[in-house]
Amino acid sequence: MTVRSDVAAITDRIRERSKPTREPYLDRLEAAAARGVHRSVLSCGNLAHGFAACAPNTKAALSGDTVPNLGIITAYNDMLSAHAPYETYPQLIRKAATEVGGVAQVAGGVPAMCDGVTQGQPGMELSLFSRDVIAMAAGIGLSHNMFDAAVYLGICDKIVPGLMIAAMTFGHLPAVFVPAGPMPSGLPNDEKAKIRQLYAEGKVGRAELLEAESKSYHSPGTCTFYGTANSNQMMMEIMGLHIPGSSFINPGTPLRDAMTREAAQRALAITALGNDFTPAGKMIDERSIVNAIVGLHATGGSTNHTIHLIAMAGAAGIKLTWQDISDLSDTVPLLARVYPNGLADINHFHAAGGMGFLIRELLDAGYLHEDVRTVWGDGLRSYTIEPKLNNDGTVSREPAPAVSGDEKVLTTAPKPFQATGGLKVLTGNFGHAIIKTSAVKPEKRIVEAPAIVFDSQEGLNQAFKNGELDRDFVAVVRFQGPKANGMPELHRLTTVLGVLQDRGRHVALVTDGRMSGASGKVPAAIHVTPEALDGGAIGRIQNGDIVRLDGEAGTLEVLVTAEELAARPIVVPDLSANSFGMGRELFAGFRQLALRADEGASSFGVAA
Repeated sequence: MTVRSDVAAITDRIRERSKPTREPYLDRLEAAAARGVHRSVLSCGNLAHGFAACAPNTKAALSGDTVPNLGIITAYNDMLSAHAPYETYPQLIRKAATEVGGVAQVAGGVPAMCDGVTQGQPGMELSLFSRDVIAMAAGIGLSHNMFDAAVYLGICDKIVPGLMIAAMTFGHLPAVFVPAGPMPSGLPNDEKAKIRQLYAEGKVGRAELLEAESKSYHSPGTCTFYGTANSNQMMMEIMGLHIPGSSFINPGTPLRDAMTREAAQRALAITALGNDFTPAGKMIDERSIVNAIVGLHATGGSTNHTIHLIAMAGAAGIKLTWQDISDLSDTVPLLARVYPNGLADINHFHAAGGMGFLIRELLDAGYLHEDVRTVWGDGLRSYTIEPKLNNDGTVSREPAPAVSGDEKVLTTAPKPFQATGGLKVLTGNFGHAIIKTSAVKPEKRIVEAPAIVFDSQEGLNQAFKNGELDRDFVAVVRFQGPKANGMPELHRLTTVLGVLQDRGRHVALVTDGRMSGASGKVPAAIHVTPEALDGGAIGRIQNGDIVRLDGEAGTLEVLVTAEELAARPIVVPDLSANSFGMGRELFAGFRQLALRADEGASSFGVAA
């Protein structure tokens, strides 16, 4: 099946726009790859340091240039559920490498913070920039010049985008991303959300809230709602950076371990020492990036990726814009309903047919580029499968089921849940913003109401507690952008605004900050660009201004004249409290250097 003409046209314009940056990137990649096995350029002293801790047989193997060495970049820590399973992966990978005549070493660790822990806390102001720290930390690990390929062990919000930036920066090396999988289903996400709202209204206490949260997040593995972490896994698979079928296998299962071993051996098979050399930066191209965006729309994925995808693509010399993402949203149908875009969780999605079913439907309807390179060695059609565990512990793959196991969770391209994807760019005199509409009921997508302006999320929460918000309004929460305070997620506002919406009030949020990857039922214009601290119009909004957010038409306007808006001064509040505590002082340089949200919000200029 050839790709649809509208998808092809968007891909072509990205390719044409990217030529001035993509071509030099590929030239650098070719030059790096042409140097051959990089251990050959190390002096004896360099190399001795590189394998000093290894067993004698490993030292002997690494002394020459004929045995492939696999670098492991790991985001393991044992505090966070999603990353705790990675504790045993290096041992599995080393053994798998030995079985096929290779070697594996842990090249380095990267930090992995959890937005669920830091949500609404000072540490959240480090969250977005942790992506850049992760990219740099991975780069340090790989800079030892000891490796023929790399496997990346990471799963959650900023970790995978940071690792992806590193993989593209070291794009002369093959790269395989290895997931850990979601935790088994616990308390249904909608029940958890109800308890949160009852707590916000003072109808249940902290004990009841903690019990509900603990039943939701209860074991090793990724959280089961479809936020940024699970959107990451979908994108890595649909871009061909996972081995087929591996995204949503639960941790601690024989199939999960078998696929981890298989991923390591596949990474060793695609080095320059073999006949199937697949450098990651050449494998990932404009078609791969478009496929990731298509998958994001078709599944109602995370708003955070409107920032991350631009930075990830930029690291490979590819110039992606919000308009590209929005235009693809207009043509790609929504095929999955996973919380908050439905009641099901990611395990239900996987059981209904999962990635294999989804990719087949999108390929057959022409929404995906089939002729891309993948780590599996052929086009994307090989990902339209369902993995099984053989009796001997190996993995087999069967065709994905012909019929959805649950049509309320996963549907076909001819019968989508809605005709367009879930993410859209809003334009108007605010500048540009992003909205996720897939979880918002159609009758709630247009709000016109007076603005109530806040310079912090704490201000909005306090106004709700004081009983000041029981009316129709648009909450304008500003000075939350990358330069102001690192662009924290404002997910805690979802509960408050959800309570008011349930009371029959017409409410919406407009902010230059982020929402969670689990952006929900309240219409929210987020990532407003330019941000208030960068001279954006959001800094000129006053209480009582009429704001119109139209998620259907894609507009965001404050109903005042251009002359009046331009004449208003931007009064910057005291932001000094954002500069200290919980490590925020260490990130002053990141805030100063940060690009705009629509440029990827990177602090080291990787956006093309």
